[in-house]
Amino acid sequence: MNGGRLLAVAGRVLRQLSHDPRSIALMLVAPSLLVGLFAWLFTDREGVFDRVGGPILALFPFVVMFLITSITTLRERRSGTLERLMTTPLGKAEFILGYALAFGAMATLQAIVTVTFAVGVCGLDVEGELWLLGLVAVVDALLGTALGLLASAFAQTEFQAVQFMPVLVFPQIILGGLFMPRDEMPDVLSAISDWLPLSHAIDAVDAVASGADGADVVRPLVIVAAFTVAALALASLTLRRRTP
Repeated sequence: MNGGRLLAVAGRVLRQLSHDPRSIALMLVAPSLLVGLFAWLFTDREGVFDRVGGPILALFPFVVMFLITSITTLRERRSGTLERLMTTPLGKAEFILGYALAFGAMATLQAIVTVTFAVGVCGLDVEGELWLLGLVAVVDALLGTALGLLASAFAQTEFQAVQFMPVLVFPQIILGGLFMPRDEMPDVLSAISDWLPLSHAIDAVDAVASGADGADVVRPLVIVAAFTVAALALASLTLRRRTP
């Protein structure tokens, strides 16, 4: 692992993103707009947005980063860029981690914008520390990035990358606890939800929003981080140089 090559990959990705205002808008603006839409939807129902606002902060950055990362990485393969990069001393792990570092920087900026908008504009009531809520949002976005990198290794077109959402994303949304508390689900579905990383991401956000600290926040964050690392490792092992 060479730190210089890793940073070079991250820098190249950020430079590419700087020339793609639509992707930047999707990453930085879309989550806030969706949070605002939910806040507006429940404006006449006191306390509802405070209940669902936290899980939404975990959900939207996760979904957006999954889409952006999977499609962007797939384009690298289809254009032959990855194949050319692999003729250099650059390794697959350096490529994957470089992408993760670049999108991690964007995820941090995204979290700052989204959390600030949710609390300052939409009035989300958070009893815990705002910086901790931002940290959870960043970790959730990094999870979406890692799963996006993993999905891109198996997709051959952008459409196929999007098709991975029903497999990797939608079940996590349904079973994550947003629509029903996980302990009220049928036993089999509750057991499945325990193995889905977004469930623990939502647990972490709920814990911060309710003012909990200690293990209630750290434990789900560690689980999400472990899933993220595992997805990045698997993505580096399955990454193909070029899409046939």
